[in-house]
This record gives sequence, C-alpha cells and structure tokens, in this order.
Amino acid sequence: MNRSESKYFHTAVKFDRALLSLLERKSFDYITVSELCAEAGVNRSTFYLHYENTRDLLEETTVYLLEDFMSVFPVDGNSLRLRLSECDPGELNFIHSQYLHPYLTYIRDNRRVFSAVLSHPTTFRFESIFQQLFDDFFDPILDRFRYPAEDRKYVLLFYLNGLTAIVREWLMDDCEKSIEEVTGLIRCCIFGKEL
Repeated sequence: MNRSESKYFHTAVKFDRALLSLLERKSFDYITVSELCAEAGVNRSTFYLHYENTRDLLEETTVYLLEDFMSVFPVDGNSLRLRLSECDPGELNFIHSQYLHPYLTYIRDNRRVFSAVLSHPTTFRFESIFQQLFDDFFDPILDRFRYPAEDRKYVLLFYLNGLTAIVREWLMDDCEKSIEEVTGLIRCCIFGKEL
C-alpha cells in the first residue's frame, strides 16, 4: 500500500487542510490542537497519534503544500533537475506561460490559502523552501547562463521578491486581472515593454 492509499495519509491531509483553513483566520501561534481537531473532524487522540505538537503538523503541512503546488507543473521536477545541464536553454526560462499559467492558476484557485501563506512567510519556512529550490533548480540554471556564483543569490532574490510582490497585489485585488494579464505584467517587468 502506498502513502496516498493509507488511512493515516487521509487523516494527515485532513489536518493539513484544517491548519491551512485556520491560518486564513488567525496566526499560527494562536491555533490550538482542539481547533485543529474540530476543523479536521478528528479527535485529539488521533492528533497525538500523528504529531507531538502543532509545529510537527506545520512542518508536514509545508511539505504537503509544496508537493501539491509542484504537481501542477507540466515538467517533472526530478527529470528537469537531471536535464538542466544538457537541455535547450529556452527550457530554462521559467518566466514563460508554460510555467506561469499553471503557477498563477494554482494560486488563483487556492487564493485564500496563498493569502494566508503570504501573510505568514516565516511560519511556513519560506527561506528554507526557497533555499532548496535555489540549490536544486535555480543555481544550476544561473550557472548555465554564466552568472558569477557570488551574484546568484541576488539575482534569485530579485526575481522571487518581484514575483511575490505581483502575486500579493493580485491576491489583494481578489485575482481580478486575468492570468494572461498578470503573465504579461510579470514578463513586462522582467523583459521590458514590447514596442
């Protein structure tokens, strides 16, 4: 039996979703085990069967959210990681509709969760997640484009902070602009306005 078929996995998903739902309404530090259990529809003993405390659940939920998010992309992360040194440089441009459309669609479809996540970046350990993405994907890509090693973190921060700022504003506007419009804005910010 694989992980997704086990009853423990389904219970864990209930807790992950309960935590994300509660984070939409309050800060992590004020979320209790009782609230999590009520939201998940599971009793306290089941919670303690899976987790020692709410921090354990938070770590699992961060992984759950990242895995769910990565699953929407058209390219398998493991196969792309292996191909980074040999693939066509055009495949290394993540500011392309092939990547931006699934990214923005996922955010739009899960806007309440992402609003909560962006409101609690330290809670979700975004620095360590970005570091992992940097080590696995972006550093090899920047290497292919011959960015000096000492400048790569600055380049990545520029892209990620700019992208996050646009997404945050889009979420504050309840995703009024279409995905195509937001993709165009992102591309314009990075590549300049087409004349």
